[in-house]
Amino acid sequence: MLNLTPRDWTAILLSLRIAVVATLVSLPFGLAIATLLARKNFWGKSLVDAIIYLPLVLPPVVTGYLLLITLGRKAPVGAFLDQHFGIVFSFRWTGAVISCGVMAFPLMVRAMRLSIEAIDRRLEDAAATLGASPFWRFLTITLPLALPGIIAGAMLAFARALGEFGATITFVSNIPGETQTISAAIYTLTQVPGGDSAALQLVVVAVLISLAALITSEWFARRATARLHGA
Repeated sequence: MLNLTPRDWTAILLSLRIAVVATLVSLPFGLAIATLLARKNFWGKSLVDAIIYLPLVLPPVVTGYLLLITLGRKAPVGAFLDQHFGIVFSFRWTGAVISCGVMAFPLMVRAMRLSIEAIDRRLEDAAATLGASPFWRFLTITLPLALPGIIAGAMLAFARALGEFGATITFVSNIPGETQTISAAIYTLTQVPGGDSAALQLVVVAVLISLAALITSEWFARRATARLHGA
């Protein structure tokens, strides 16, 4: 049986909160960019593509540092938001949402883009000949057919956000109750003598949550695919 302390539960619940918010906030932007990359050819597309996937190849600490010098209180954008709107991201859980969202975004876009690219364009063309507007074609044809990929992308992003560590600890530090996620709590416990057993318990929790997310993603994707094929 897991013997989790209140501090452990705080880290677990905070991780879930950050991962869920990061996924929900990223979802409309991910879908829009995935659709743009899948359907449009434009000058600079390769550059946009590279920027989107850059967090996958950059060291997470580099991504976190870039966020810090951009959105920190003394950074240009961060100072502007703080002075004019009272919005502060550095060393806050909202900053953890941003760092987790940035790190998870490429996985979300990739899954959605592949799903949209797999859709037969002739279906959309047929709807266009019947007078359907581009928005209506996207809403009634593209979106339902891409639903399995959208679900998979969202759940992959959630799982990635849940396990994010490097960018988050660089941008928002490791503050118990505010920015200390499961990953940060495990790291802290491994630095404390005799903390291995407590760290192992959090590892088990993280594995179970991630497995649940992936299994749920597969279940929803299969249901969506079955409905599309009338099963």
